[in-house]
Amino acid sequence: MALPDELVFVPLGGLGEIGMNAALYGFGSPQRRQWILVDCGIGFANEEGLPGVDLMMPDMRFLESERQNLLGILITHAHEDHIGAIAELWPRIPAPVYATRFAAGLLETRRLSEPGAPKVEIREVAPGRRIPLGPFEVEYVPVAHSIPESNALAIRTPLGLVVHTGDWKLDDTPFLGDTTSEARFRALGDEGVLALVCDSTNAVREGRSPSESDVAQRLKEIIAASPARVAVTTFASNVARIRAVVEAARACGREVVAVGRAMDRVIEVAKECGYLDGLPDIQPPQMYGYLPREKVVALLTGSQGEPRAALARIADDEHPEIALSPGDRVIFSSRAIPGNEKAVGRIVNALLRRGIEVITDRTELVHVSGHPRRDELAAMYQWTRPRIAIPAHGEELHLAENAALARAQGVPEVVRARNGTVVRLAPGKPEIVDDVPTGRLYKDGDLLIDASDRAIPERRKLAFAGIVSVAIAIDEKGEVAGDPIIDLMGVPSLTRRGEPIDELIADAVEEVLRSLPRARRRDPDAVEDAVKRAIRAAVQNVWGKKPACHVLVVEV
Repeated sequence: MALPDELVFVPLGGLGEIGMNAALYGFGSPQRRQWILVDCGIGFANEEGLPGVDLMMPDMRFLESERQNLLGILITHAHEDHIGAIAELWPRIPAPVYATRFAAGLLETRRLSEPGAPKVEIREVAPGRRIPLGPFEVEYVPVAHSIPESNALAIRTPLGLVVHTGDWKLDDTPFLGDTTSEARFRALGDEGVLALVCDSTNAVREGRSPSESDVAQRLKEIIAASPARVAVTTFASNVARIRAVVEAARACGREVVAVGRAMDRVIEVAKECGYLDGLPDIQPPQMYGYLPREKVVALLTGSQGEPRAALARIADDEHPEIALSPGDRVIFSSRAIPGNEKAVGRIVNALLRRGIEVITDRTELVHVSGHPRRDELAAMYQWTRPRIAIPAHGEELHLAENAALARAQGVPEVVRARNGTVVRLAPGKPEIVDDVPTGRLYKDGDLLIDASDRAIPERRKLAFAGIVSVAIAIDEKGEVAGDPIIDLMGVPSLTRRGEPIDELIADAVEEVLRSLPRARRRDPDAVEDAVKRAIRAAVQNVWGKKPACHVLVVEV
């Protein structure tokens, strides 16, 4: 007997965390479902917990097993936490990628700048268009956000309409780009919304977000009142903010110099799409040194404290072309993403130590979020009147607050999904019916590794207690040939009493080799084990930590 068709929602990333947004929608019987994937983004690694890892990506092993049933990948907008994993993961889940012109342009520009990046099949989508994909019909619904051409998705199926908001906010004067149309979302509500999968990022904040136009006006006032150089750091993707800075500079008779590869890529695509029309040219970094202090505005990457970005190098006075001096001013037209506060604080402190003024949104309206606060969320629930609410895009606190708000707005069913849960939306009562494998992949240098790879815990261990390497040569008679070679990394030089730790280790190695019977010294495994135990015990006795040990026994 054939099982009835079901409509399911399966988040693979972005629930319980910031970033790595990836959401599956499936239609069909449990044995034969067809799928669409909404977004495929990255998250930024915490250096303390993941040493050496730059980026995180959602684990797609479940979708890889279903790749023959994947109808398409639909991109809501071009932020890295929504598109950043496409280049790495698309070869594993090859399906047409649907994106607006701006998002498609950024994907292509990145591909051209990264050797070996795959040629992704991208199909350009005009906002407002409906795309038929098997049992799904997906409509791109424009919304206001902090990047051009952001869209919610109205996903129509034989079992009901799902509205996937993506990232959005309410802004009647967005300075650049679309508004979030009350009339359009009310019309969807009138059509009948089965489920609203909604952005939760700002669900803990009361009220309504200020307008992007208010930020543009304040930036213009601050730049006009600045006596020397001005540097503005913001998310490279915030084209409205870039345009606001260029307009403010023009009003003050200043030139804008853009610094950072990510900024260059966005500016190139924004120009192609017409978002910087009517503005003076943005200058390359080489022009900076030729402009008087009172005639320049530097537009910088690095607002999140990235150590290799332009702002970090400038703060440390290590940038080859851009320098700041006491009396200059840096405007953080951004807010630190959770987890980046320490890195941003380091840069702020470095600037202040050098006598450079720092302005942030703590004291001035130089940044607004692109995500809805509580009044905006309440409006969306009132407009769409969904039968089911599923909070998405956020950490546990954000999801919990959004869920409580949905209940307060009278939504009959609220489902708290997690990455990997299979939520049946229809038919019948919504419920979690299964789990699929999920997790994280780490971009480690040029490699993409599984979170279970031993490199990560081993690297944490090395960061905690260092490593001792020993090479020992033993002849066929079991005699030690020459002195062992000992190398220490990450181990203190001296004990509390001022004794060299390397000498202590050498003594421990010599003692254990002398104590081993000759027959056992002819067994490399026995020698290795005995030396490791002796070193770890000797170092723990004076340090309180056990280092990792690598012992190489060579038979000569």
